[in-house]
Amino acid sequence: MKKINYILLFIAFSSIISGCKKALDAPAKSALEESVIFSTQSLAEGAVTGILQAFAETNSYRGRYIVYYGTNTDSEVISSIKTVGDDKSRLANYNTNVNNGQMNTENNVWAMLYLGIERANLAIRGLRAYGNVDSNPQMAQLLGEVLTLRAVMYSDLIKAWGDVPARFEPVTSETIYTPRTDRDVIYKQLLADLAEASNYLAWPNATSRTSSVERVSKAFAKGLRARIALMAGGYALRQDKTVRLSNDPDLERTKMYTIAKQECLDIINSGTVRLLPSFETVFRNLNQEVLTAGQESMWEIPFSEGRGRVIFDMGVNHAKIDKYTGQNKGGTVIANPAMWYEFEKQDTRRAVSITPYGWDSDGTANTAFQVTSTLGKMYLGKYRYEWMKRRVTSTNDDGINWMYMRYADVLLMAAEAINEIDGPTAAAPYLKQVRDRAYVGNTALSTAYMATVTGSKTAFFNAIVKERSLEFVGEMLRKQDLIRWNLLDSKLAENKTKLEQLETRTGAYANLPAKIYYTLNGENLTIYGLDFGDTDAIGAAGGYASNKTWTMSSSSDATTFWNALSQNPQNQPSKQSYWPIWQTFLDSSNGTLNNNFLGL
Repeated sequence: MKKINYILLFIAFSSIISGCKKALDAPAKSALEESVIFSTQSLAEGAVTGILQAFAETNSYRGRYIVYYGTNTDSEVISSIKTVGDDKSRLANYNTNVNNGQMNTENNVWAMLYLGIERANLAIRGLRAYGNVDSNPQMAQLLGEVLTLRAVMYSDLIKAWGDVPARFEPVTSETIYTPRTDRDVIYKQLLADLAEASNYLAWPNATSRTSSVERVSKAFAKGLRARIALMAGGYALRQDKTVRLSNDPDLERTKMYTIAKQECLDIINSGTVRLLPSFETVFRNLNQEVLTAGQESMWEIPFSEGRGRVIFDMGVNHAKIDKYTGQNKGGTVIANPAMWYEFEKQDTRRAVSITPYGWDSDGTANTAFQVTSTLGKMYLGKYRYEWMKRRVTSTNDDGINWMYMRYADVLLMAAEAINEIDGPTAAAPYLKQVRDRAYVGNTALSTAYMATVTGSKTAFFNAIVKERSLEFVGEMLRKQDLIRWNLLDSKLAENKTKLEQLETRTGAYANLPAKIYYTLNGENLTIYGLDFGDTDAIGAAGGYASNKTWTMSSSSDATTFWNALSQNPQNQPSKQSYWPIWQTFLDSSNGTLNNNFLGL
């Protein structure tokens, strides 16, 4: 399905799924159309295509959700962070405005997610009525895919907006205007839907339909169910304006950890996905568009070559058009500068995840070379034009898929859940697999580390908090993790201190050199000064061709980098951890929608 043209295959079905009133209203359809479409496999396949088309719309995942949800944290920040009043920055700094220029449009990601949900609802109804799923495995697989894709959209709506309108049936004239629904109601529906979907879906590579990571498999559905269970059992800002756990006994914390544990163990024991021996290979495969299921990637949002802005927004910056790319993009979101120093020097993930350089050109399209950036421009190295097997020619999109879940996440979710239920000794093997891969060639360091973190449940939990940051930097999982652990405020406060100390070379960073020293030879860059133990004296005497002061702010900045992380008026990011519903949807909701719990 890679490079699919997102043309709706619905034909007669097109009248069913279009015509939404700001993605809320849908016209009636004839029973004949539905009976024909959902009893015919080739036509029913269009249901999945139609849902994915909603993901790829200009202001949907492609240009809005992927890039803006997830910043700012102690792992990732928006590169325009110091322009605190800019609409892009306000999407990240916990002071988001309801009339935000990036989002307050009728076709933004809120609208597109509900468009996709409406298409899913119509497909689910049709497949249940006419798909004969009890005896037709192909139609059952389709139903499982649609249930899972709807769960993806609802879980991402909840991550970004908290309580959102629940729509699990096609819209009617009576249900056009629906208020926010307690997310616990939605969580319980999603958990039930994914349990059902797992019964229909095949494991990766068990059928031709699950041979690609662009198609939903049983492994991904189970992984998503584990992720949603951890969200449902975690902390969040509620309508009563408190940050707390759910009061619903069905979503009690231990019950949710039990679901997450079982789903992760099912995946692990299936042997259908695996941890690749090399961390770098995971992301080279992504950039090189390796779509074979059964490796580490479990599901990817598919983008055609002319859609998708993964490297465009998330990747290593290319300042000019060069031999690797026809677009001078990358770096809208960057690594939090302190993240570089969270990694040990021996951790192989560091050089893959963060690059302390960008790319520039000598003026020809065929020659590119690396140049150092400032401390405030540490790029997300998991996404690189230079790792692709084709040269990007589009001016607006790169076509790289978004890797939504990978097997390392399953291992760390298993470790977290098992620690809570059975203790650190039982959980340790799952964390150790991730550590051993990170320290390949230095596994003694991994073994010694494991001995220090398995002494108590608290110590092991803290290790999971740290490990998920190291493993997933740039994958936009950190914000939701911090929210569900109720660590958003404390980790951002801790990070602000780290950033200020890093800038002033005080505290833990007191012995770092003030400069970096480097030699550039074509596409070969040697840098000194990035590690603890490096000194200016050694750098100055090292024969490097150039050096520069390594800083993230300047005296002319109106706001320092660390103070720009959060502009929340209450100085509590957790009190505005969600985006508001945008003004255009408030205005068209007949008074049913509001942002009262955000104080807006």
